[in-house]
Amino acid sequence: MATPSGSELPPYARVVADIRARITAGELEPGARAPSTREITREWGVAMATATKALAALRQEGLVEAVRGVGTVVRGVPGSAARHPREPKRRTTAVADGGHTGDTGLNRDVIVQAAIAVADAEGIDGLSMRRVSTELRVSAMALYRHVTGKEDLVTEMIDKIYRDAALPEPRPEGWREALELAMRWEWAIYRRHPWAIRLTPVSGPVLSPGLMANAEWMMSVIADQGHSSETALEVVTILSAYTSGMAVQAGQAVVEEGELGLGAEQWWKSRADEFARFAAGGDYPVMFAVTSPPDVETIFTLGMTHLLDGLTPLIAPDSGHGFANASRI
Repeated sequence: MATPSGSELPPYARVVADIRARITAGELEPGARAPSTREITREWGVAMATATKALAALRQEGLVEAVRGVGTVVRGVPGSAARHPREPKRRTTAVADGGHTGDTGLNRDVIVQAAIAVADAEGIDGLSMRRVSTELRVSAMALYRHVTGKEDLVTEMIDKIYRDAALPEPRPEGWREALELAMRWEWAIYRRHPWAIRLTPVSGPVLSPGLMANAEWMMSVIADQGHSSETALEVVTILSAYTSGMAVQAGQAVVEEGELGLGAEQWWKSRADEFARFAAGGDYPVMFAVTSPPDVETIFTLGMTHLLDGLTPLIAPDSGHGFANASRI
């Protein structure tokens, strides 16, 4: 079988091959910082998910490792990377693309954007002031001139992702169309930024103008049907709980894809022999009648449709659907 050339490799594999070659050639020495996801997206022109997948593949090969507070470094003598992380010899993309080797040009917006990139790639648990400073090639203390700490930074991150995708005005005329739009909008945010899920429940740890504007928009849809603010909040909580719950499931699939280097369809096929052994026992006939992985987008739409069907007697009791006397949850 012919070996694919570099141009025929999938994008993440091209990134892996290039970084592997730099490590082999000694351009990236043990203990040196490997390119960050942000740098990979700039240098190779790939998406953040592709950059994350490439770094996961390099970790699987044992070429790099993640060091908390430092980032991803080339593996060497155990523990040496954590104590003495070194900059790569090459000219970094952070410098080449106007990155910040000092705090000249550093501002709140730049810091927030870098923090979002870190959280997108490594999750909220991987976010720290030191990690963001590493991404920006500045000292951690430089960040504190613009944000008071991690809590302040996380609040700004949430505010930015919600403001960047603000719900439209005027709203759709129909309550159902409006709520479908809001749920799909929130679903899209969670798909782009899975780390935001645990920070944005109604009773969650983060409050920001952008987040509250979203809740106000959705609650107004319910209130305009003649309901109290309390009922509006209850309905919005139900809808948001469904959306975030589905996003958790979809987000886990993305994490596993990045760690295993397999998409859902590829993973399904890779387990064919194992599935066949279970199926042969005959104990799970309904389960093993399914021949392909479920599509999360389809499932989300299905669940949303029936959830709104179920809430129709509450939201619009005079619509002729369901129980006309339903007025409270």
